[in-house]
Amino acid sequence: QVQLVESGGGLVQAGGSLRLSCAASGRTFTSSVVGWFRQAPGKEREFVAAILRDDGSTYYRDPEKERFIISRDNAKNTVYLQMNRLKPEDTAVYYCAAQSYYRGSVYTLRAYDYWGQGTQVTVSS
Repeated sequence: QVQLVESGGGLVQAGGSLRLSCAASGRTFTSSVVGWFRQAPGKEREFVAAILRDDGSTYYRDPEKERFIISRDNAKNTVYLQMNRLKPEDTAVYYCAAQSYYRGSVYTLRAYDYWGQGTQVTVSS
């Protein structure tokens, strides 16, 4: 079993930055995918970014590709999401998720086995 804990959310003005962290504990995932998703009020949860442990490949939701950076520190079992030039429409609860083994997809929710509780990000205009 893997436990994921997100941190780093908060209130920020438009144009600002936040760095989210996703710390894993329990059975460490040595060969897997970690992704970030977000869910705004009244909307479905959507993919934001993901990173593969094996080769560090990264994937992004296209609109965020130029503003967000996902990275990981394997020694710390932590994945980060650096979010820059934040916009009010980025307001959402951000969740990290992990796959116990790579299923060939990083974009779909059901590919992930473990989920954190989420961290709120609020961007004021």
